[in-house]
Amino acid sequence: MAITEQQRRQYLHAMGIEVWQQRADKSSESVNPESTLPLSVDEEPPPAENRWRILEQQVSRCQACVLCEQRTQSVLGVGSRQANWMIIGEAPGADEDRQGEPFVGRAGQLLNAMLFAAGFARPDVYICNIVKCRPPQNRDPRAEEVAHCATYLQQQIEWVQPELILAVGRIAAQQLLQSTEPVGRLRGKVHQWGEKEISLVVTYHPAYLLRSPREKRKAWDDLKLALSVCSTTVKEHDD
Repeated sequence: MAITEQQRRQYLHAMGIEVWQQRADKSSESVNPESTLPLSVDEEPPPAENRWRILEQQVSRCQACVLCEQRTQSVLGVGSRQANWMIIGEAPGADEDRQGEPFVGRAGQLLNAMLFAAGFARPDVYICNIVKCRPPQNRDPRAEEVAHCATYLQQQIEWVQPELILAVGRIAAQQLLQSTEPVGRLRGKVHQWGEKEISLVVTYHPAYLLRSPREKRKAWDDLKLALSVCSTTVKEHDD
């Protein structure tokens, strides 16, 4: 879906950014964290048209941790499975648990505005979370819960094959980078994820930006950094 310049400016305005300012490319400090996500099993994958449905069924039936006990439904992901950009957040909230889709409600609307400002419509990217079921009272997911969902996330990344991962919020950034550093220290540079060294940029969670609107300009800087290392075009997959 093509985004007009007028639409882009409207969404920039929603983010508190009035003027498009293209950031020049700059040399980025690269970090090469060693991913601890488990590798996929050594077997032939099912046909592309079936494997996503199989994965969604596996996630919906998963009882590996306590998060399954109170969920309304699991939330695997949404968007283009041929996307250049993969947006990874923390966990479903109450709205996501009800609707079965990540990043809905006010935080989702702001994420949509951020993506439009960068030249994307929501269906152009793939959006998912570190864990696939809502933690009670929206608490942070626990280490064992993240570990149980790691294989699902690994499959999603392997199948989408994004050029760039946008890690949204502290939990997602720390888990993907295996770091304890706060978001403020992880953002502003291009990290690398996994054996294929996928570019990864960290930004603030939209829910945090709603509480701290003055930080929206920093989030826009993060998007400009992401744009400097990855095109906005939709790639084509063999499958």
